[in-house]
Amino acid sequence: MKTEYRYILEPYKGMNTRYRCPNCQQRDKTFSLYIDTETGEHVHPTVGRCNRESNCGYHYTPKQYFQDNNISFDTPQPKAYKPRILNPPPKPVSFIPKDVFKASLKAHETNHFVQFLINLFGVAVANQLISRYFIATSKHWNGATVFWQIDTKGKVRTGKIMLYSPTTGKRVKEPFNHINWVHSLLKQPEFELRQCLFGEHLLIDTTKPVAIVESEKTAVIASVYLPQFIWVAVGSLTNLNAEKCSILKGRTVTLFPDLNGFEKWSNKAKELSRLANFTVSDLLERKATETEKKQGFDLADYLIKYDYKAFALPDPEPLETPPTVQPIVEVKPIKRPEPVCYFSKPESWEQDITELENYFTGIALPTQPVILNQCSTITNCSLFIKSHFATVKAYNGKNTFLPFLHRLQELKQILTTNLN
Repeated sequence: MKTEYRYILEPYKGMNTRYRCPNCQQRDKTFSLYIDTETGEHVHPTVGRCNRESNCGYHYTPKQYFQDNNISFDTPQPKAYKPRILNPPPKPVSFIPKDVFKASLKAHETNHFVQFLINLFGVAVANQLISRYFIATSKHWNGATVFWQIDTKGKVRTGKIMLYSPTTGKRVKEPFNHINWVHSLLKQPEFELRQCLFGEHLLIDTTKPVAIVESEKTAVIASVYLPQFIWVAVGSLTNLNAEKCSILKGRTVTLFPDLNGFEKWSNKAKELSRLANFTVSDLLERKATETEKKQGFDLADYLIKYDYKAFALPDPEPLETPPTVQPIVEVKPIKRPEPVCYFSKPESWEQDITELENYFTGIALPTQPVILNQCSTITNCSLFIKSHFATVKAYNGKNTFLPFLHRLQELKQILTTNLN
């Protein structure tokens, strides 16, 4: 600031440059402070002029201040001390209490989204999807679904509550958009939210490439049609970011954007290329009709036009007329046990793990792919068993990872049936 005077009244730049007068002490900010034009600092909190229209008349100049304090008028004044503001350390991430999480894993018969899955795939596949993604039920709206965000350590970050039509599978948006969050409903003022991918807990399996979609519903449905991927969701078009994708470091990832999101996610794939090997599917851009584009189709809308049983597992993208699946290994039909509550298992799985290890080490493992269930095929039995044992041992007793133990037991049951 250049001026012919060393000390001037601070120019007006809004009420943050006006202060309470030290003489009349009025609450209204009517006091202008003198500043040193060479340093930009105030001379002293008392050095200034009151601008009140009444008879305050306070005006204490820099010259008077220097004379009163035996300071040379030309002596540069030291800059006022400004404490260094450090960035506070990040707060620890908050998690949803276990009892809240467990209480939601029931009443599936009232869950509209589960009813849609049953209509689409049947009870057996719907049960597998419920256990794989921990699809839960909320009382917030009648028939509402909770999509839990569970990280790779089995911690529940939050839950997204949504309401669907049980017949169409579409979100209910009238008379308002039915979306809410569990952490918001818990009303915990100190809750430190840090979201993760929906389905992130499945990434403990490192044997498969990863597929990312926008919505949780699409991830669940696509996992049936294209089980060669681990399907996760970011929640919306704009939620594809480095923080959520940091868990994918070194992985092979395919992005399946909704219609009209291809360009945005293509640019994002370039930004995130340092984290993982990203490719972007243009399936919907190529296959969708003009009507479907206007309706804003996503991958799930496209897939459910076909019978999921007609998809060839090695093909990452469905064709207009999907070919028929030909099982490589003949599997005799087996009677599957009734669904059980996963939280009734004992805290330790040591006995189950030991029995399974003894079984698998005592047989010759198949060298060809094995159909585990209606939406999962094991392409490498040895690698599958190795990775699943590593998981159940590392997270022994943690209910979040119980499906890994169940899949080992399911494989044992299938192989035992075939050998007999």
